[in-house]
Order: sequence, then structure tokens, then C-alpha cells
Amino acid sequence: MATGNPAEEIRKLAKDLGKIPPELRKAIRPALKAAAEPIAADARRRASWSRRIPAAITLGVRVSARNPGVYVRARQTKAPIARMYEGITGKGTFRHPFFGDRKRWVTQATRPYLAPAAEAGMGGVLDAAAAAVDQVAREQGFR
Repeated sequence: MATGNPAEEIRKLAKDLGKIPPELRKAIRPALKAAAEPIAADARRRASWSRRIPAAITLGVRVSARNPGVYVRARQTKAPIARMYEGITGKGTFRHPFFGDRKRWVTQATRPYLAPAAEAGMGGVLDAAAAAVDQVAREQGFR
């Protein structure tokens, strides 16, 4: 069960994933994806005010030794404004032209959806991911 600092637990899990033999990585990928799906679903729910953003949210898994992990992102090609609504500038607002009119600019409040979903679901996902890695390793005779 996740009890310590989430960032440290993520680093430890990533390091452990990097140690997994290549033949096991393929077996672990679906379990990791299933473990992180609640975060993606929560992010989609939090962005339900948008027509494009929920459909742009994707979940990916990397099990390479160099850069392992699970990521949830909003694809810029499907929802170009998604990053601005997330608040990537660190401010609570962003500016954009009023319906494309570059002479009139408006300030709009951000509406974060990815970061709050990740924060809310991190503990459960870390626990599920660690359990999935352990289960696959046991099934393959590594533990």
C-alpha cells in the first residue's frame, strides 16, 4: 500500500520497472494500463465541460528500461486548447483572441483536469501497479 511520498514511490516503481527483463515487459503492459485507467477516466470526467478534451485524453504505458512509466495526456491534435485549460503556464488564467479576432483578446480562467485527476488517483494506481508487477513476476517465476 502507498504510504510515503508519492513522487518517491513513483521513482522507486520506475526504477523497479527498469529492472524487469525484456520478456516480461510485454506481459506487464496491460496490467499497468488497467491500473492507470481510473486516472484517465477521472480526467475525462473532470473535462466533461468540453466537447473535445475528453476524447483527446489518452493513456500510454512505457516499459522500456530507460524511461518506464504510465502517462495520461491530452492530444494536442484533437484538442489544441487542452494544455491552456490545464494551466501549463502556472497561472490561473490564459489569454486568447476573441473568436480569432487578433484585435480583441480575452482572459479566460484555467480549468485543470489532468493534474487533479492524477493527484486524486495516485495512491490507488501506485498500489495497483506494484501489485500487477509483483503478480506478473510471480507468474513468470521471478519472485
